[in-house]
Amino acid sequence: MDQNQPITPIRQFLLVISLLGFISPTIWAQPLGLPWDSTLSEDQSIYLNVLPPAGFDRIAGEDPQLTEWMRHLPLKPADAPVRLYNGQLKSYQGAHAAVLDIDVGKRDLQQCADAVMRLRAEYLFACGRFSEIQFHFTSGDLATYEAWRSGIRPVIQGNRVSWVKKAQYDDSYANFRKYLITIFSYAGTHSLAKELEAVPSDVPVEVGDVWIQGGFPGHAVVVIDVVEHPETGERRFLLAQSYMPAQDIHILRNPNSTDDSPWYSMPETMLSTPEWTFDATDRKRFGTIH
Repeated sequence: MDQNQPITPIRQFLLVISLLGFISPTIWAQPLGLPWDSTLSEDQSIYLNVLPPAGFDRIAGEDPQLTEWMRHLPLKPADAPVRLYNGQLKSYQGAHAAVLDIDVGKRDLQQCADAVMRLRAEYLFACGRFSEIQFHFTSGDLATYEAWRSGIRPVIQGNRVSWVKKAQYDDSYANFRKYLITIFSYAGTHSLAKELEAVPSDVPVEVGDVWIQGGFPGHAVVVIDVVEHPETGERRFLLAQSYMPAQDIHILRNPNSTDDSPWYSMPETMLSTPEWTFDATDRKRFGTIH
């Protein structure tokens, strides 16, 4: 850690929970844990700027480290619009409650499923869990970051993918981002929906859960924060998405809220978001469901 870097209240909080074993010190030791371009401060995090509904408390959840990383992502200023990859304004500005301060890239690639994969990959990269960074192409072929950083590249001919050693070992963040560009180019909701595991309806919602409908097009949104009522046990959650064309990742408004709250309740049949409607059974998760 930079000895000249101030210890902000948020950084103190992350330090305490890291010492308790809830979160890896690598998350708080670097400024915001964000290797992408960000000029914003920790005071603009989701944690400080999207408050829980009255009577609800934030919880650590099943994966406290992921939960803390997600809810401490920074937001752009409150009045920030959603912009496309080319800098133009998204034509519909009514879907978002807040905009994450995370770059989109210069190509029309980081769309809905890509945003889900981007957040997961960035989190795993920040934790040093490199062997877990892997996604399937639409063809079904598995593309791992460990193979990519060792210099192995996909050679794609029609629907066939082969892997060839073409570069030297490179574990830099810039090379990691090149890996993600390749993932965004050849993966999507169709492939992501297949590699995620369905979550039974009686399993509580957790940060990292994904509502997804695979298709051409399909859509996906990801849970980035969860709160719980201490007496009733009811949970509510925030959803984030990108969309088509590639655009800023943003926290969704809840179109069914009567008080303009972005917090969602668990759906009985349908999950309605501003730009897509999912079935309640469309909830999935990376890894094993406990």
